[in-house]
Amino acid sequence: MNIDRAIDKFFEPFAELLSSFIFYEIKIFDQDFPLIVLWLIFAGIFFTFYFRFINLFGLKHAIDLVTGKSNSKVDGEVSHFQALSTAVSGTVGIGNIGGVAIAISIGGPGATFWLIVAGFLGMTTKFIECTAGVLFRRVHKNGSISGGPMHYLEHGFKKYGFKNLGRGLGIFYAAAITIGCLGIGNMFQSNQAFEQFVFLTGYESSFFADKGWLFGLAISGMVAIVILGGIKSIAKVTSTLVPFMAIFYVIACLIIILFNLDELPLAIQSIFREAFSKSSVAGGMIGVMIIGFQRAVFSNEAGLGSSSIAHSAVKTNQPITEGYVALLEPLIDTIIICTMTSLVILVTVYDPSLSSSNIEGVALTSKAFDSTIPGSSLPLSFIAILFAFSTMLAWSYYGMKGWTYLFGNSPFIENIFKVIFCIFIVLGCMINLDSVLKISDAIIFIVAIPNIIGLYLLAPLVKKELKEYKEKIGDIS
Repeated sequence: MNIDRAIDKFFEPFAELLSSFIFYEIKIFDQDFPLIVLWLIFAGIFFTFYFRFINLFGLKHAIDLVTGKSNSKVDGEVSHFQALSTAVSGTVGIGNIGGVAIAISIGGPGATFWLIVAGFLGMTTKFIECTAGVLFRRVHKNGSISGGPMHYLEHGFKKYGFKNLGRGLGIFYAAAITIGCLGIGNMFQSNQAFEQFVFLTGYESSFFADKGWLFGLAISGMVAIVILGGIKSIAKVTSTLVPFMAIFYVIACLIIILFNLDELPLAIQSIFREAFSKSSVAGGMIGVMIIGFQRAVFSNEAGLGSSSIAHSAVKTNQPITEGYVALLEPLIDTIIICTMTSLVILVTVYDPSLSSSNIEGVALTSKAFDSTIPGSSLPLSFIAILFAFSTMLAWSYYGMKGWTYLFGNSPFIENIFKVIFCIFIVLGCMINLDSVLKISDAIIFIVAIPNIIGLYLLAPLVKKELKEYKEKIGDIS
């Protein structure tokens, strides 16, 4: 038994137990619906109505804030644009290329419609959690910022007289994000980046095919150079990298769509038709809805609170402004980029029989690109590596802030975590630990339970902040 299998076997019982608890499914019209996804979607619906569709009417102001200048005289470390770029880098990843392909393979074109709906609802969840992140952030003596769910859970509950409960939930969240980031935001990303690199360099005949450790050392070194500079360094890189990645990928998708423009009307028609079809691929409208919602939740992480950690570092004395900026995150990640992936597949290689084929994930998206422009899957693989790299940068910051919440905020404590994070990057390229990654995924999603409860508690406070902000500058929504 090799080391991969031995470790996987050791963690397998824990993985199955934790996954079965977090992703417990209930029956809705004979379809299995993960309870955690239902929990997140219901929150998105509630907050969307509670804040009177700010995810629609607040978009113009969000764009104005991102494109405007930040006030250098207020607390904070990064601009609105840099905070958004860092948060987007944590959500835009290989899942936007491969995860969407899997959703379409299983759920058909209709899954795209529900993915967009879920992304739209998730915008409001991001609004409240990122506003709360700035509202309850801590400013340290050296000017650095710490924010996110662990802080607004602790101090938000304390505000309502539940000091010990809030502190306990803050510790729980910090521990979960610290452990979970090593899987979903680290080992999985480096493993997928290595697979794409091997494909770029010759696949099985590549010199690097059996040298994951070498690629791991190289990419961990690049990550280390960036994260040693803290959020300012991470934001500087992501604010350059994320727009380049997103624009390049969207343009590439548009080129493929333009080459197949005659198929576009049928693709759009199938998205709407099969979203409500009783005879669609996954077993009916509810089945397709579940697949679309689940893919969107896994993609933009609305309700997990992770991105509020990055948004908390923004330069502002008006917490509500970062809530507006956060609206753009699911818009970019889910509604734009995931939809582009869907359309590329639907106008090129999609066929209902794909639902039972072995082609899935990035392989299906690559096939879609190559079917129109042979060899175009190569730059797609390069973009996938950049997606993985930028995701690691963002999640290193999330994990580090959880770590310092638990063990103290000092350069020495921070550097210990950064070293651990880089070691796990190398491990992710060397070993295949399905159970370990399954545990980390479950741990990441378990934080949605206390986070959403905290958001419900803080919703009236955020609504009050929103009202005062509008009264001060005028009704901008």
